[in-house]
Amino acid sequence: MTLTYETLSENRSFGGTQGVYKHKSETTGTEMTFAVYLPPEAQFGKVPVLWYLSGLTCTHENAMTKAGAQEWASEYGIALIFPDTSPRGEGVANDDAYDLGQGAGFYVDATEKPWSPHFKMWHYIAHELPELVFSNFPLDRDAQGITGHSMGGHGALTLAMTFPETYKSVSAFAPIANPSQSDWGRKQFTAYLGADESKWQAHDSTVLMRERGYPREILIDQGASDQFLNLLKPEALAHAMMERRQPGVFRMQEGYDHSYFFVQTFMADHVAWHAERLG
Repeated sequence: MTLTYETLSENRSFGGTQGVYKHKSETTGTEMTFAVYLPPEAQFGKVPVLWYLSGLTCTHENAMTKAGAQEWASEYGIALIFPDTSPRGEGVANDDAYDLGQGAGFYVDATEKPWSPHFKMWHYIAHELPELVFSNFPLDRDAQGITGHSMGGHGALTLAMTFPETYKSVSAFAPIANPSQSDWGRKQFTAYLGADESKWQAHDSTVLMRERGYPREILIDQGASDQFLNLLKPEALAHAMMERRQPGVFRMQEGYDHSYFFVQTFMADHVAWHAERLG
């Protein structure tokens, strides 16, 4: 596994450093871009890590520039990692629709052509990118949390419930909560994983909640005026949490939609949530 990378930019931000980097990924077979924010404390030793997974159509840049997370990460002394949402570039399969292909990796490892050669975002996020960043940045591997928005919220929840020993805290903003029962999921799972719906279950947070849950508290914020509520299906996950007696907080936020204005508003709560649990 290649652990080298190229620096694209580094900027001072709230006393820390916001960097953007790229590397050659063996998992996706492409160049991948990612961003890392290091708080001031990283000058003196390893710091806790919060992974932020973005949603449909996004790159590493959307949350980096729109979520307002650096201020709070600096205050709590926590690093932020913003991966891309899919492989990109010449020779990488794509689709005319915004919700399939480049920008819409759905945090799964595709097994179906033409997606399977490059669309391996589950392995990339869970294994390859962590090896690179923990080898090159002052980050505490034993203090990792994960969050995300929309498709990224789906990814954060499924990764955390699959690897609870890795992710010591988890939260989500408006996650795609029951993708195997939604057009934001069924379409993509069929394309990437095939028609056998049993293969989809490992990537549905409602199913995982019913089957295994998460050994610590979960925080979820959902805009009550979200224009995509029928696709996100938050009620399915809320019911599964209640049925399992899952510790956590599920908040319906009156008047908020699906935009980054919603994410910005509650970002301070989420960073504080993770910082408290990561020490």
